[in-house]
Amino acid sequence: MELKTKRILLRQWKESDLIPFAKMNADPEVMKYYPRTLLAKESDELANKFKKLIEQKGWGFWAAERLDDRSFIGFVGLNKPSYELPVNPCIEIGWRLAKEQWGFGYATEAAEAALEFAFQILGLEQVYSFTSIINTKSAAVMERLNMERSKSTFNHVFMKDDMRLKEHYLYKLKKEDWKRQHSLNL
Repeated sequence: MELKTKRILLRQWKESDLIPFAKMNADPEVMKYYPRTLLAKESDELANKFKKLIEQKGWGFWAAERLDDRSFIGFVGLNKPSYELPVNPCIEIGWRLAKEQWGFGYATEAAEAALEFAFQILGLEQVYSFTSIINTKSAAVMERLNMERSKSTFNHVFMKDDMRLKEHYLYKLKKEDWKRQHSLNL
């Protein structure tokens, strides 16, 4: 399954994505809100994991490419976290883009397509997202998507040893709110 927006294609992963994905995951600025940068081997393993999940389910964290020049820009999509969260089980929406792709609205645009897929095709009742409380750029995307931030925070299990990153905001978008918002935009 592929999703297309005005400027972005969300698609299955290709071998040609591995080098730009590894470069992105090795960038300290891109990985600023993650425990650490990734080695090329770790990045390749992650891309292959994403690819297999899409093969199995038909959805996941899709590779994102710009339609104008077909360049890989990162990933956007849906995931069912296997680790402990305050809302398990759930489906999350997430993204990671190469630094040179920031500031153009690509994450929001592609995430809107993933949300439409989540609500219209998968029939989900809600979708969650979360980010470190210091990651204001990601939180801004969640807010542009009209996701509602929980009043309380939680400590992310992967960040338990990193005092700077462990406290996270939890966001949620209900299908009924998404539908209402999209009916207003018609």
